[in-house]
Amino acid sequence: MNIKHFYDQALAQGSFAIESDGKVALVDPSRDITPYVQFAEENNAKIVAVFETHPHADFISSHLEIQEKFKAEIYINEKVGVSYDFTPMKHGDEVQIGKVTFKALFTPGHSPDHNSYLLIDENGKQEAVFTGDSLFVGDVGRPDLREGAGNIQASRKELAGMMYNTVNTIFKDLADDTIVYPAHGAGSLCGKNMSSDLTSTIAREKANNWAFQIKDKAKFIDAFLEGQSFIPKYFPNSVEVNRRGATELEEAIKKVEKKEGAEIPSDALIIDTQPQEAFKKSHLKGAINIQNKKDDKFETWLGSIVGPNEKYYLVAQNNKDLDFAIYRAAKIGYESNLIAAVVQPKGETVQDPQINLEDFRKNPDAYTIIDIRNSSEVADGKFFQSAKNIPLPELRERTSEIDKQKPIIIHCAGGYRSATGFSIVKRLLPDAKVYDLSDAVEEFK
Repeated sequence: MNIKHFYDQALAQGSFAIESDGKVALVDPSRDITPYVQFAEENNAKIVAVFETHPHADFISSHLEIQEKFKAEIYINEKVGVSYDFTPMKHGDEVQIGKVTFKALFTPGHSPDHNSYLLIDENGKQEAVFTGDSLFVGDVGRPDLREGAGNIQASRKELAGMMYNTVNTIFKDLADDTIVYPAHGAGSLCGKNMSSDLTSTIAREKANNWAFQIKDKAKFIDAFLEGQSFIPKYFPNSVEVNRRGATELEEAIKKVEKKEGAEIPSDALIIDTQPQEAFKKSHLKGAINIQNKKDDKFETWLGSIVGPNEKYYLVAQNNKDLDFAIYRAAKIGYESNLIAAVVQPKGETVQDPQINLEDFRKNPDAYTIIDIRNSSEVADGKFFQSAKNIPLPELRERTSEIDKQKPIIIHCAGGYRSATGFSIVKRLLPDAKVYDLSDAVEEFK
């Protein structure tokens, strides 16, 4: 038996390939099938199965493409309500792949249709459990994503109660040395207290994970519901795309219209993927800057700022960067609403003003300060007492709340988000004086 853990740092998303006796099973595969195909080839094996824990909200799965290309069987809880061919897995059902067995564990709480999969080796030992978004290292999956999406919907309080039962009647009874393989790590928006460790054991989670420590159900529910982060705009859409099954990645990307030197309408929604330093020197008027370096959270912020039904343009300075941006947009299903992807577009360009830090230090009250961090971050303390908090995902909808009688300062925690926030405010309040505090925020913490 060979278990391979694949990890997408940008989305903090884990997927798995398990090889046994020349057969490969995948758990929660991401949209790009390339690494799984390579794994199968390296092990002289064939992909025969995909185990889906639930319809994911934060990324697009490749389960349908894998089924169509390799005739693999898809295993999923029937409560998900899918339209493609699948084999239903309810609690206790078992499937043998090579010499190992996958046993379904019904583990609702993050979603009402969630399965985990217990991996049992040829000697009957509980080797590992693939917990999806139910059990993380140090946390459990948030319960507030299925109030308006999916075949079965449930309130966050109902789901919190389900999670209490899952922790105390399913995971608690697994063997202590069972390895825990979750679908996410620190940085994912599917939980709030995740460890930076990507794997654990049941014994370690029982000893350290907060969810195992609270014995009273009502107190568990209260603790669980408190302090959850924002829900990106794209999350409900991804649930539905994954329930239907996404089109092949390569085919989807080929459909995106690419242009060079094209003129983009001035009123269009433009996402410019340049690093902030280059963006500030020259960009199309009204463009929104979402930086696209390798480990930037490009997918998260694209899907948090642009709605799933909004049409938009992607802009980059060269074809390599443009292709990378299209690929990353496709990871969350956002390639389908691209009007076009453009290299070196034509149109009115502007240069952004630089903040006079000395003046801001001496006269902070002369500025309107907008803190675009998440509410949970602000609860831990403000950097400026007079700052108004408008979280970045809400900024496009709440720009009218900003006092533009004074120069406007945009800040976040480190400078990445403020570049995006600055470009949004400048787009929607073109006559206002707007400045990005950027990484200079460090000296005011």
